[in-house]
Amino acid sequence: MSADASGRGIKRAIVLAGGGARGAYEAGVLRFILEELPTRTGKPVDFDIVCGTSVGAIHACFLGATAEQGTERGAHLLRIWENLKVDEVFQFSSSNIMSLPRKILGLRRVAQRLREGQRPDRLYGLLDTEPLERLVLDSIPWRGIRRNLKAGLIEAVCVATTQVATGRAVVFVEQAHRNLPAWAGQESIRMQPIRLSPMHALASAAIPMLFPAVRLGARYYADGGLRLNTPLAPAVRLGANRILVISLGRGTYDEVDEGLAQQRVEGFGNPMFLLGKVLNALMLSPVEADLARLHFVNDIIENGSTVFGEDFLGRMNEASDARGGRPLQRIDDLVIRPSQDLGVLAGQVLADPGRDLELSPFLRLFIRAFGTGAEVRESDLLSYLLFDSAYAGPLADIGYADAEAQADQLATFFSDEPLPQEAESPLGNRT
Repeated sequence: MSADASGRGIKRAIVLAGGGARGAYEAGVLRFILEELPTRTGKPVDFDIVCGTSVGAIHACFLGATAEQGTERGAHLLRIWENLKVDEVFQFSSSNIMSLPRKILGLRRVAQRLREGQRPDRLYGLLDTEPLERLVLDSIPWRGIRRNLKAGLIEAVCVATTQVATGRAVVFVEQAHRNLPAWAGQESIRMQPIRLSPMHALASAAIPMLFPAVRLGARYYADGGLRLNTPLAPAVRLGANRILVISLGRGTYDEVDEGLAQQRVEGFGNPMFLLGKVLNALMLSPVEADLARLHFVNDIIENGSTVFGEDFLGRMNEASDARGGRPLQRIDDLVIRPSQDLGVLAGQVLADPGRDLELSPFLRLFIRAFGTGAEVRESDLLSYLLFDSAYAGPLADIGYADAEAQADQLATFFSDEPLPQEAESPLGNRT
């Protein structure tokens, strides 16, 4: 932890959103931050806290496990994405399609086993997750997380999941010590100290019905994006006061071209198209609310200090501490978002006959549901499932360019200087 010009201790966190194949955008952003930014600033970049959901959880574990490495880890992460082939990630053959009725009928046998007290390691799931599990196991040096925590190179790694039985967000946290603040797991989010394993990351990425829910101990967990797709709250509760958020959506309130808006309405007759839009809403809206609360609390602190004096925050925290509550602090944030619509990009990749793209039978079923035509269509749903270098490559390039466009802000983020306050920032948070 360093200190800014005011003497305030800086605790930096990075928050990585979930979004399936859209995670290639995160890889592009991280490549710029890890590989290019240090050469521009003349100093290494480091995070005290890393938090992620779904594909963001896999990236968070990668960052924690490789914290001792240099600029080469940005290129390493990108190579993983560049080597993906969708027909290898989704091993779903014609025989799997024929066996779907048997799989569905087999759910009764699973239910009977559960009633008898048996606990299978996985629950349901149409797709074979073995290729994804191999990728997660082989791509991350898992012992490095504990080693880097003990060495003080990083303070905490957080993986967000959804507990199937309760629907509650559960954030697994590995630290050098096992103690969490008494209030850290209050309200709707439970924070649980744990030694992270590949199974925690796989649970966070277990898209319901497509990938099986994962048993951790006696309980089952699924995709953390159902409840906490951009896990800002855990970073705040662990004391971060400078947070970098990598979002996988362009924002809830972006203006939409009228022609595209009309095309969307026409597409709502297609259930898969509509499902993609619903998925966008579920995954992207919560971070906007979190950032709004963060900025709102920042305004309270600033206005209170103006009206009641510089000791306003200290007096507020004394009262909060007496009641066992959470302390308040000003939290600066920097958000990097895609400059392009990732659903439209997925549609362009699918429509380009020159792309080297061999789709599995599973994804061919989805494409048939979207229909055919000469125009480029939005493919929001497939933008979460298109784990292939043909899509990941352009997506990572956009992430790199978007990070480069904010190079000055990123340089300030990793310095000890105060972050500039943007006049258009609507709101903010202490969640």
